[in-house]
Amino acid sequence: LSSPLPQSLCLVVPVWNSSTRGVHDLSRMVGPKGNQRKRRTLVQFLGDHFYDVQALREYFFRKQALKVQLENRSFLSIKNQYGPYITGAFFILKQGGAVKFQGEEWIRPSGRGHFSLDFLKFQAVPVEAVDASGCALNYNGLDNLLPLKELQSLWLQRCPHVDDWCLSHLHPLADSLQELSLAGCPRISERGLACLHHFQNLRRLDISDLPAVSNPSLIQILVEEMLPNCKVLGANWAQGLKLAPEEQARDAAGPVSA
Repeated sequence: LSSPLPQSLCLVVPVWNSSTRGVHDLSRMVGPKGNQRKRRTLVQFLGDHFYDVQALREYFFRKQALKVQLENRSFLSIKNQYGPYITGAFFILKQGGAVKFQGEEWIRPSGRGHFSLDFLKFQAVPVEAVDASGCALNYNGLDNLLPLKELQSLWLQRCPHVDDWCLSHLHPLADSLQELSLAGCPRISERGLACLHHFQNLRRLDISDLPAVSNPSLIQILVEEMLPNCKVLGANWAQGLKLAPEEQARDAAGPVSA
């Protein structure tokens, strides 16, 4: 005769053999305890490591900053093996952006961030356009793009970490760059736009929707004077012109019916 089953197994077998419903009953029996244990563990971890909400916020801020720093590292091994064009393209594709080699189609990652390595065969083909819209590109990450001496178009719109220091860092691309988009970058101000006086070969510049710029219409006029051969896209001429107090009150009241 076989030895009797352990008591723990005897408790489980009736539930398992009853029906499919019994399996769900078993999950309900075990699930809450597991969830409670996880909740207790999380609460205990937070209580052991953080004294208040501010400390918790600082922890997540440091963690996010470390992630951005890691994403903007230099790929020296790739540069030594494949050269600057492949390095710049790989960096942008890893960020979720797109690149275009001269005479080739745009290369973009998939929705899950995957991309083919077929572009490695373009080792001797210059990169002529980069679309880094919305990417976590920062000052350090630009070092991967500065060797692209034939780069003609660069889109940096809605990049949360592109600031005035980044614009001051772009001057090595002044001879080749013809199109630059900074639209929607929250950290770019008048100081950064003043650094663009090096880019006399620009033919199109988008500086629309820059919340850190106090008077967009005036700044657009100044940038146009600074870059006379460039088409500057920005605020409408009427936008940013302050109304007199009585005009502001009348405008806030809305149209008056006849």
